[in-house]
Amino acid sequence: MAIRVLICDDHGIVRSGLRRLLATDPKIEVVAEAGDTDEVVRKARLEKPDIVLLDLALPGPSGLEAMPQLLALPSELKILVLSMHADPSYVRAAFSAGASGYLLKDSADGELLRAVHEVAAGRSYLHGTLGARLARDDVKEQAKVDGNPLSERERQVLRLLALGHTNQEIARMLYISVRTSETHRAHIMQKLRIERRSELVRYAIEHGIFTAEEKPPPDMPDRQPLAG
Repeated sequence: MAIRVLICDDHGIVRSGLRRLLATDPKIEVVAEAGDTDEVVRKARLEKPDIVLLDLALPGPSGLEAMPQLLALPSELKILVLSMHADPSYVRAAFSAGASGYLLKDSADGELLRAVHEVAAGRSYLHGTLGARLARDDVKEQAKVDGNPLSERERQVLRLLALGHTNQEIARMLYISVRTSETHRAHIMQKLRIERRSELVRYAIEHGIFTAEEKPPPDMPDRQPLAG
């Protein structure tokens, strides 16, 4: 039986190109296309694909936010992320949310076909370059000293929190789920033992996460606990 694939990308020309590529493999059948989170969940429920080929940067809720809904459907579909984001933090977030594979959009045609077959067979798939980056990133994380306890993603979240953004806003800006944003916030507060936004702003300036010129206006309310 053919591997049934649902393509989700917000650009029609990208979906068309992917459909044509996948059609070159007689063992793969594209059963539907979607352009946003609501549509991909609805069509996945209707078509019951084996694999959802999912972009992360979708209009409205991100692809990451769609994953729990997709994986909760009665059909045992698997998710293969096809993204432009090569940052290891995106890869980790995708696999943490339940993805079975992660591929970059600049991958060779043959690699996409190979990834679809690997994921359909129940195996995980990761673009080779990304695997090397993850390994280097893990080494860097292990080498962190107590004076710099935050990961690069946590520093990004801390900066946005200090500037007054909510969890929902941060999730949209970083293409992560709201739950992931909340988790990063909790880790930051735990590691730094910080509860008030004013303390977060002070830490961000002292550690060069942003400059004094970026500091929020002094009349911005000091939310406690940090804004959600």
